[in-house]
Amino acid sequence: MEFIIIAIISVICILILGYIFDYNMKKIKHIADDKELDEVAKKYPNNIQMCKYYLKKLNNEKVKIEENTESEASLYIAITDKISIANISNTYTRIQTIAHECLHSIQNRKILMFNFIFSNIYILYFIVICALGLFKVLPYKMMFLSIFLILSLIYYVVRIYLENDAMIKARYLAKDYMEDVKISDKDEIDRLVNGFDKINEVGIKCVNYSFFLNIMIKVLIFSVICIIR
Repeated sequence: MEFIIIAIISVICILILGYIFDYNMKKIKHIADDKELDEVAKKYPNNIQMCKYYLKKLNNEKVKIEENTESEASLYIAITDKISIANISNTYTRIQTIAHECLHSIQNRKILMFNFIFSNIYILYFIVICALGLFKVLPYKMMFLSIFLILSLIYYVVRIYLENDAMIKARYLAKDYMEDVKISDKDEIDRLVNGFDKINEVGIKCVNYSFFLNIMIKVLIFSVICIIR
């Protein structure tokens, strides 16, 4: 019975916070779809050159850079100290996205490594308790769920700190870059920055909620396993 209550509360929390945070990934994609700004951004150097400029500006040129045109998401991989740039060459958002990943590379190394290691342990723990639950060999299910929630809180705090820090600062780093290279005039820079601001206004809320959603879906999955098994 207790897992039914937890499942119901999880669904209610997902719906309420989704409404409060106005979670809408399609809205972000719509804002990012601006052909005029895309044309303005085409005047800027390619992604690799732009990334190198940011890293030099941040005094962190040791970071490895690669461009993965098969990927939809740009990443900074802490364990290998590498930035992987996705297939974003044709969108104006690349100016801010690359700045975002470069900012990750200069964040506190201790927190970055903890996040990498802990995230993998967190996912592994979830897989193990779900598998044991499915095979009916998991004793004290509520205790294991409680442990998972504590781990989720740690996971959420660390990830949100890293993401919010990079998302907030990326807009300013991107603006500084455009003013430094003097490829665009003030009007074009203002239009690009305004585009970044519109994305961030929606995007930061969506990213914060998406991490919460990811956790609650896991809680819901585990609760359903406990109910049916």
